[in-house]
Amino acid sequence: MEFHEKLQQLRKQNQLTQEQLAEQLYVSRTAVSKWESGKGYPNIESLKCISKLFSVTIDQLLSSDELIVLAETENRININNISNLIYGLLDLSTIIFLFLPFYGQPEGGHVRFVTLISYNESGTIRLVYFTLLILMSLWGAAELILRILQYENAFKAIRIFSFLLHSIAILLFIMTRQPYITALSFVLLIIKTVLFVKQAK
Repeated sequence: MEFHEKLQQLRKQNQLTQEQLAEQLYVSRTAVSKWESGKGYPNIESLKCISKLFSVTIDQLLSSDELIVLAETENRININNISNLIYGLLDLSTIIFLFLPFYGQPEGGHVRFVTLISYNESGTIRLVYFTLLILMSLWGAAELILRILQYENAFKAIRIFSFLLHSIAILLFIMTRQPYITALSFVLLIIKTVLFVKQAK
């Protein structure tokens, strides 16, 4: 007997509706319905609650194959959550680029590196820098909020936009000959690319 059949049988034996079971497990009724239809498995914590609620062992609930599938799924979800967190933090961290002396400003016969706030070489370029960096950091904050709200379906589009925005920023830094900010931005882009590729597997 498969897990979804066992769960349905245990629920009915205990005269519980899906709604009542969901309340006792602190999950949605949709989650219970998904488990009972065989379209997914509960996470480890929910599985422990089910085991305790019905006084059965986890081994009685799941076969060894199902346990392997559950462990792999849980591992993949954990990796995705960590990747999403790091991705959002990397974008959010671009706000510090406003305050670090990464911007070359010619003075006499040499170049002095200043913060973006002190940079006054070109008003238009300075405004574009500010706009891009603030937009990237706001995008990072939005990514973290969506992660908390668990909008998984939106992450792919968000990451693609983040990647494009970051690439545009790097191209601008290269064109305006800003070596320090270009190098650091490029390192962050490589980290984001690695995370993106790992999650795509």
